[in-house]
Amino acid sequence: MPARPQTIGDWLAWAVRAYARKKVSLGQVADNAHDEALYLLLRTLDLPLESPRRVLRRTLAPGQAAKVASVFRRRLDEREPAAYLTREAWLGGHRFYVDERVIIPRSYFVELLPEQIPAWLPAGKPVKRAVDVCTGSGCLAVLLAERFPGAKIDAIELSPDAAAVARFNFAQNDLGARITLRRSDVFDAVKPVRYDLILANPPYVPTRELRDLPEEFKREPALALDGGRDGLDVVRKLLRQARERLQPHGIVTLEVGRARPALEKAFPELDPHWLHTQDGEDCVCVITAKRLFSWKG
Repeated sequence: MPARPQTIGDWLAWAVRAYARKKVSLGQVADNAHDEALYLLLRTLDLPLESPRRVLRRTLAPGQAAKVASVFRRRLDEREPAAYLTREAWLGGHRFYVDERVIIPRSYFVELLPEQIPAWLPAGKPVKRAVDVCTGSGCLAVLLAERFPGAKIDAIELSPDAAAVARFNFAQNDLGARITLRRSDVFDAVKPVRYDLILANPPYVPTRELRDLPEEFKREPALALDGGRDGLDVVRKLLRQARERLQPHGIVTLEVGRARPALEKAFPELDPHWLHTQDGEDCVCVITAKRLFSWKG
């Protein structure tokens, strides 16, 4: 702990140095130590996230300092993810409850859903049904409901623990009334319907790579991360089942992280189109119903 911290700014400056010294892994809540540490400080002290800069001059009472020290001890020494400490995550302007039962929401879909993905659907033809496969906390199902206000949204989840978190998040969100949660391994237990849009951020980390993940990421449910030998076990099942679940004009869109080369190698005949993201990762693809219907896989 810092020798004689007095203000929130003192704690923030100390935390940024401590993050670097301890080589803390980021990316679950923020991509830099300053933003994550400031977030933890404000949340721990029950201060608004939009607090003005002058909040850094505020002096902490002894009890507040002890509370902050405890939070940073858990984050820096025990490697507890920040979102599990605060029991919340933000995506697309929505606040979601999270805990150790679900992967922490983070997805390129928040960047791509507003414009790039709808551009692959017929102009002037409203989306009537969409589905989020492997919904986890339910965050992407909520974003689907927001983007397509006239659509019925399904959210599919295999894990009973994750489904309980998603159910809670839907109940807390006004958009949740349009979302139907379905417990299923991909589409196995879902009655046949035809979707305009199938969206998924499935497990895609190859099993052999799980042991090499940073400690913070190992705290997340293995079921939400483990994609099998090459990271594509769930993707293969989803694509095979999607042939019977898509409208003729429909699309499947998948976020697969570093499994992009494996997907391109496994499914060249599907001609996946990779959407451009601001950071250049470009790991979300679109596959059309036309390609799926003619696929022999």
